[in-house]
Amino acid sequence: RVSVAERLVKRVTNLTEDDSEHVRAALAKVATELAPILGKDATITHLVPPVLLLLRDAASEVRLNLISSLSALNEVIGVDLLSQSLLPAILDLARDGKWRIRSAIIQHIPLLAKQLGRDFFTEKLASMCVGWLGDDIASIRLAAAQNLGELTALFGTQWATQFLLPSIVDIRKHDSYLRRLTALQACAVMATKMDSDAARLHVLPLVLEMANDIVPNIRFNVAKELVKMTPVCGLTAYESQVLPVLTVLMDDDDRDVRFYAENSMAKLDDLFADAP
Repeated sequence: RVSVAERLVKRVTNLTEDDSEHVRAALAKVATELAPILGKDATITHLVPPVLLLLRDAASEVRLNLISSLSALNEVIGVDLLSQSLLPAILDLARDGKWRIRSAIIQHIPLLAKQLGRDFFTEKLASMCVGWLGDDIASIRLAAAQNLGELTALFGTQWATQFLLPSIVDIRKHDSYLRRLTALQACAVMATKMDSDAARLHVLPLVLEMANDIVPNIRFNVAKELVKMTPVCGLTAYESQVLPVLTVLMDDDDRDVRFYAENSMAKLDDLFADAP
């Protein structure tokens, strides 16, 4: 069985040099599935070399497909042997001119983070994940915010507070209201993945402060995001910190701000109505 698999790997190696990008992209999707058949030693000897070639392929689609299929390889040998080659591939995809490619690599970040480990990921890739909050494409910025929530769930509250929040604090003060909006969304989704004390002490004040933003779009989004994160912070935080801010927003000059503030207060009142 192994000898057959090894012959297949030779074919895989030949296909890595195929003139067609589509062939190489299709190959990248399935090449790593040979790893469980080969076993650890044969995978390292025969399969890792063509995988490394695919990671360095000139076409972004090929590199993306390979990264999206690393789970099978990881189960057999881990990704330690590939980490140094993975890094430039990930960084290149993160800066790819096609927004679809950037969006796709973001979707794979939580799995890659788990495979690469906290220390390596923190040193090499954490700042990149925050940087996506400044992407020119709205869907990328939103996906980046969601990604930070997934990373918070994976690596924990303390990690997120130390390595993600400081940069987000700076983005809240950006001249572009779109950047500030993305920072707000990131704070809210991260808070939902934190323990109650951390969300209340470290994230909630950042969001409440943004209720004073000069742009109405930011102010009414504060009201909307508070619905998501306040349940994590608890009843006391709602009564003492959130409710006074929503009350002020209900008297805002902008009708959309007033609408969302009233709507959010009603939802939170209902949510906490039965709280002890």
